Amino acid sequence: MYKKKKLSHSLTVIPIIIIIALFIWLFTVIFEGEKPLATLSPQPEFLSQSQLFLIKISDMKRGLKVLRISYSQGGRDTNLFEKKFPFKGLFNKEGVSSFEHELEIDPAKLHLAQGRVNLNIRVWDYSRRGGGDGNLTLVQHKMTVDTIPPSIRAISRMHNINKGGAGLVIYRTTSDTKDSGVYVDDNFFPGFPAGAKTSDEIHLAYFAVPCESSLDPSIYLWARDRAENTAKGTFYYHVRKKSFDSEPINITDKLLERLLPYFSYYDFDPENTDLEKYLKINIGMREENDNLIYEMMKKSSPEKLWVGAWLRLPNAATITTFAKHRIYYYNGEKIDEKDHMGTDLASLANSPVIAANNGKVLFTERRGIYGLSILLDHGQNLGSLYGHLSSMNVSVGQDVKKGDIMGYTGHTGLALGDHLHFSVLVNGVYVNPIEWWDDHWIQDNVDLKLKLVNE
Repeated sequence: MYKKKKLSHSLTVIPIIIIIALFIWLFTVIFEGEKPLATLSPQPEFLSQSQLFLIKISDMKRGLKVLRISYSQGGRDTNLFEKKFPFKGLFNKEGVSSFEHELEIDPAKLHLAQGRVNLNIRVWDYSRRGGGDGNLTLVQHKMTVDTIPPSIRAISRMHNINKGGAGLVIYRTTSDTKDSGVYVDDNFFPGFPAGAKTSDEIHLAYFAVPCESSLDPSIYLWARDRAENTAKGTFYYHVRKKSFDSEPINITDKLLERLLPYFSYYDFDPENTDLEKYLKINIGMREENDNLIYEMMKKSSPEKLWVGAWLRLPNAATITTFAKHRIYYYNGEKIDEKDHMGTDLASLANSPVIAANNGKVLFTERRGIYGLSILLDHGQNLGSLYGHLSSMNVSVGQDVKKGDIMGYTGHTGLALGDHLHFSVLVNGVYVNPIEWWDDHWIQDNVDLKLKLVNE
C-alpha cells in the first residue's frame, strides 16, 4: 500500500516539473532580454549637404517590432521615419527578423541650424520586457551641421605668367579651411602656409600654365573646409602667349642598334621589332617615368628649402630648349611626336652636375628615358630633375646645398650624346627652367610677393 502511494506521488510530481519547466521556457522566450542589433553607416563628423545613410537592424529571437528614426536639435526631437513590423506565427516565428533602410538627410530641406545635431535610431523587439514594450536599442550619432563654405581671397595683386611658365599667388582663407590651392584648368596646385611670421590663414601656392594649355586657361583659387564645403576665388592674372620651336628627329636602324641595349631590362614582347621597342620606350616608358615623378613630388616638404636664383650647369651650351616639339620620322614617315620637357645643356664630357638650389634628394636611380637621374625637392612642390648622368654621388633623403656636385653628365637613357637634361617642376608639371635661372624673374614673381606677407 505504501509503495502504491509513493508511485502515485511520483507520477503527480513529474507533470508539475514539466509544467514548471515549460513555464520557465515560455518566460525565457517571451521575456528574453537580448536587445536588437542596429548599425548606421556612414558616420560623418559633419553634415554639409544631402547625405544618404544606411540603417541595418536585426533581432533573431523575438523579431523586430518598431523602428523609429529621428533627429534632435535645440531640445526638440523630430521624427524622420517610423515602421511597425507585424507579429506573425507562433512566437512571431514568421515575423521580420532583419531590415535595412536608406534615409537621405538634407540639412537645407530640413532647415537644420548650424551646429550640433543628433541622429537617433530606436529599435524595439517583441519581447514582453519593459512593461510589454520590448527590448530597446538606441543608436545615437552626433554630427555638426556646417553648410557655410570657407572664404578665400588673393592678397598678391599682379600675376603675369608665361605659357609654359610658373606663377605664385598669396591668399587668405578662413581658419576652418582644410585644403586649398590653385586650379589651372584641371590641374590642381596645393597651397602651403606662407611662413612662420604669418597667421595660419595666409597661404601661398606655386602654379604652372602647362605648355600645352589653351591661350585662355581657367585659373582660380579653391578651398575646402573640414565639412567638405568648397569655395572658389578669382584673382587677376595675365597669361602671356609664347610659341615653342619644333624639330624633326630621324630614327635610323643604326640609331636603334645604339640606343636599345641600354633598355634590355625593360619588358618587351619578344616579337617586337626594334622600331616597336623604341616606340614603347618613347611613349609607354616616358609616361611611366613622368607619372612616377609626379607621384614622387607629392612628398615635397611644406617648407621653402631654396633661396635666390637657381644655378645653371656651368660653361654649358643649350642644345635643346624647353617645350621644343619633336617630330619623329622613320624612313621618311612620321611615327611619333613629343614635347621636350626640359632644357638640354652640354659642356665637356663627364662635367660635374651641380644642385640648382638647396633641396632634398627624392630619388637617385635609373629612370627610363632619363637614364641615371636625380630628383630634388626644393619644398612647396617645387622640384628639379637631372637626367642622362654617367654617375651619381648623392643618396635618397640627403640634403644638398646650391652648387653641390651631385654627379656627372653622360648619355644614359635616350640621350644621343653626353649632356644634362635639366627640368624644373611645379607639382609635377614641367615649367621653363629659364625663369628660375633669372634673378630678376625671381625678384619680381616670388621675392616681392613673399615680402608682402613676411614684413
